[in-house]
Amino acid sequence: MWTRILSAAVAVSSLTLAGCDIFDDDDDDNPLVTPASLRVLHASPDAPAVNVLVDGAVTIAGADYKAGTAFSNLTPGSYSVQVDGIVPGGTTPVIGPVDLDLESGIRYTVIATGEVANIAPQIIAAPFESVPAGSVRATVVHAAPNAPEVTVFVTAPGTDLSGEAPLGTFSFGGTLGPAEIPNGDYQIRVTLNDDVIYDSGTVTLADGAELVIAAVETATPTEAAESPISLIVLDGNGAAEIADIDTPTGFRVIHNSPDAPAVDVVVNDDFDNPILEDVPYTAFSDFINVPAATYNVKVTAANAPGTIVIDADVPLDAGQEYSVYAIDELASIRPQVLEDDRRSVATEAKVRIVHGSPSAGPVDIVITAADGSTQEFQGVEFEAETGYLALAAGSYDVAVSVAGTTTVAIAAPITVEAGGVYTAVARDPEPGQTDFGLILLDDFND
Repeated sequence: MWTRILSAAVAVSSLTLAGCDIFDDDDDDNPLVTPASLRVLHASPDAPAVNVLVDGAVTIAGADYKAGTAFSNLTPGSYSVQVDGIVPGGTTPVIGPVDLDLESGIRYTVIATGEVANIAPQIIAAPFESVPAGSVRATVVHAAPNAPEVTVFVTAPGTDLSGEAPLGTFSFGGTLGPAEIPNGDYQIRVTLNDDVIYDSGTVTLADGAELVIAAVETATPTEAAESPISLIVLDGNGAAEIADIDTPTGFRVIHNSPDAPAVDVVVNDDFDNPILEDVPYTAFSDFINVPAATYNVKVTAANAPGTIVIDADVPLDAGQEYSVYAIDELASIRPQVLEDDRRSVATEAKVRIVHGSPSAGPVDIVITAADGSTQEFQGVEFEAETGYLALAAGSYDVAVSVAGTTTVAIAAPITVEAGGVYTAVARDPEPGQTDFGLILLDDFND
């Protein structure tokens, strides 16, 4: 379908949802009954992952932001549909239950839109109708709650927009189409006050495709650096994202080698212009946005470009954010690259703990809430991490101990807020000291 990225992205972005028959399909027993079809898209930018329930049974589990399902057939009739947000300690309804009367021969697309405080279903119903040969049928949905009224152009690649009629102008909750256009190569652009705020680049629309295209909000600072929106394409088999063609990648650098001197960080051998200079142990940079590519990263002793301690090629994907850690003692120093996820979720704090202490060996990590409940991670090896944990807003005690013992090497209270993203890195003592500690990143520093 969309030759630039869609054919690969459908399989990735829709995870296990695409192609799964998530509802009971009773119509096989009665071939004279034309089924209804239903699919779901999670388009609420600050909502947690969700479960979708039909008639009280979970039919989609753990769908995260921008995830969409394939169409599934079901017998025409009335169904109770509910969307539950997955929150710390359980689930809570965010939509419904609502009763949907599904008619024979109609395809229903249910989009969970709006920020989580005002989340609501947007339903698009369209009859089963074959697309004429040589054509593509598309409906475009404005599903970005914080984006203003915008204008959409679908043109031949490279067309000057000044002389072109738009597909239409719409605000949040609005739709354009369905429209039928000849199959072929197109460029989709979205403008605000005549300025292009989204550009798909060249995409190919295949003969006979029937698409719902949702404009959704970019979810991280790096994604939003170029465009406030991206497009999610539902093709009947799943969902795929088409980001703005110039979406950058973002990365930061953290000095976590306890006996290494202050360092400079050089990208692509530009020694005259290091991106970071004279960075001491435990220090870290802000995120830096650059075009997606594979970058050569060299770490040298500060003001000594000939003393290279790390020389690594690091592939960085568009829209993804990364932390590049200089880890281990100087004799074994090397890079560790972790993917970051700074999407804010209104119902939880996202907390990640990284084992970055080379001298500690395996450790046990215990996070204790004010009510005494705990989350425990046993035998965590050097360089391993907990992943992002969903914690309720509040205060917690973090204890890091030698694995299998009660010998606590790090004891640190933390306070987190809903919507925050937090990373803590267990580290060796600073030079001349004996206490292990944490490098606190992200919203710990606000």
